[in-house]
Amino acid sequence: SLEANLGKGLEYCRKAKEQGADIALFPEMWSCGYRIPNDIKRLKSSATKIDSPFVDSFRELARDLRMSIGITILEQYEPLPRNTFCLIDETGNIVLTYAKVHTCVFGDERNLTAGDDFHVAGLKTSQGTVKVGAMICLHRQIISWY
Repeated sequence: SLEANLGKGLEYCRKAKEQGADIALFPEMWSCGYRIPNDIKRLKSSATKIDSPFVDSFRELARDLRMSIGITILEQYEPLPRNTFCLIDETGNIVLTYAKVHTCVFGDERNLTAGDDFHVAGLKTSQGTVKVGAMICLHRQIISWY
């Protein structure tokens, strides 16, 4: 459930920080456990907004821990939800939002809206600002083949 994944996520971010991590990255669609219902009504009801209490909780924790967090959600979006990654900097600001560009035209992902670009952003760290980007799943495999 969204609530259970929130609790686990916050707990593991704290553990990561205790072990010296500067950034915590979550698996694809952490908010819903990568469950993509075939029923469109259920799909839409399992999606969450970027400005939701779920994402805001990670923003607050990033600020409290002074740690970056890359949280992944099934994002409420029209016409259909998106598979989305939000990178939160150590001040709690979302510095990068990326929606999976390639979604399959078969299987469960056929019911998701594809993103339209590969974005980069500056991520402020204790060591300075670094340029970062994001790719989800198959994207990194395709890039490594070239």
